[in-house]
Amino acid sequence: MRLASFAPAKVNLYLHVTGKRADGYHLLDSLAVFPAVGDRVEAEAAAELSLDLGGPFGAALRGETDNLLLRAARALAPGRGAALRLEKNLPVASGIGGGSADAAAALRVLSRLWGVNAADLPRLALGLGADVPVCLRRAPARMQGIGELLAPAPRLPEFGILLANPGVAVSTPAVFKARTGGDSSPAPLPPLWPDATAMAQDLARCRNDLQAAAIGLQPVIGTVLAALAALPGALLARMSGSGATCFALFTTPGEARAAAARLNPAAWWRWGGGLYHPPPDGI
Repeated sequence: MRLASFAPAKVNLYLHVTGKRADGYHLLDSLAVFPAVGDRVEAEAAAELSLDLGGPFGAALRGETDNLLLRAARALAPGRGAALRLEKNLPVASGIGGGSADAAAALRVLSRLWGVNAADLPRLALGLGADVPVCLRRAPARMQGIGELLAPAPRLPEFGILLANPGVAVSTPAVFKARTGGDSSPAPLPPLWPDATAMAQDLARCRNDLQAAAIGLQPVIGTVLAALAALPGALLARMSGSGATCFALFTTPGEARAAAARLNPAAWWRWGGGLYHPPPDGI
């Protein structure tokens, strides 16, 4: 039996750093959504645990013998075997939760393959990383604390989103170290937005507190943001997570797809469309 799970990208529509715990972990406030683009994790029964890598960005992970996906498998059931395959379609170290999404997908497929109680997955997810719990859900959510506090997002209107990455990797610890300024307050969010324009206007009053530091480390991020903001129909342009992937919001998924085709330079990785909707079977 071979099982598969889609691991969509996670985009932070805003990201406020609200404090820091005594153990050094930063406290965050963010609204996360999941565009319909991502990696794919497959698993089938095997005596030993193994990982085969494919996809356009799979080669970037070939030197890793203990990546987050394998750690997820070992945390779920130490000593169990499975043949895993990762189709890596998302850029690595790009601020859209690719590794966390892959780990969450591994938890989903392996819990089904091995018959592990799914109720244990959120606890295991948090132990793997701050973004893994929300990636386990794959649904819009407000993230707070260090990622363990998840609440439903405001009711979202239809909108389109364009992602763009200039092909540079950004270290999350380096961005936090380079950040200056104080802490931010949690964002005031309404229960719903009537349309994409109203949503973008509210989000424009928020920010990504890591964006300036990331641009300081990789100035090309500023170039991407300027190119996105200049696209016809773009409602908002911002960096996701710790970068370097940036996004622009549009009124419809079709507008985002059309804008992706117009974006220059052509060498940048890009994708345009709408949000992902998890399947009823939960995989």
